[in-house]
Amino acid sequence: MDNRIRELRRERDWSQGDLAEALSVSRQTVNAIENGRYDPSLPLAFTIARVFGLRIEDIFQPEP
Repeated sequence: MDNRIRELRRERDWSQGDLAEALSVSRQTVNAIENGRYDPSLPLAFTIARVFGLRIEDIFQPEP
């Protein structure tokens, strides 16, 4: 699954640690999601969307 988390995080000048704290996950989890090594659970995807003020579909897209 492709995602825009790194792009969205950088637009807000947040570190991975800042985002991890907002999501109540580890920085390593944010890193793994950004690098496509981990697909978040549905509840975490909803939390990510809420933190960025976007819809899940605006952040995550299926790989072509």
